[in-house]
Amino acid sequence: LDLLEIDEVLTQLAGLDARQADVVELHVFGGMSFAEIAALQGVTERTVYRDWRKARAFLLARLDV
Repeated sequence: LDLLEIDEVLTQLAGLDARQADVVELHVFGGMSFAEIAALQGVTERTVYRDWRKARAFLLARLDV
């Protein structure tokens, strides 16, 4: 995958839902667990997992992976 393409799609996601984009960045690039992200964002781990699933579906659709 092209890093510029990934960055562009993450930017699109951030425009739609900033929290979902944050979850992707913190989990994929920051190596944080969903529990750590939940504590950082002040939401439940279930909310982070839900955001992850939605964001992942968005990214996979846009990146044709």
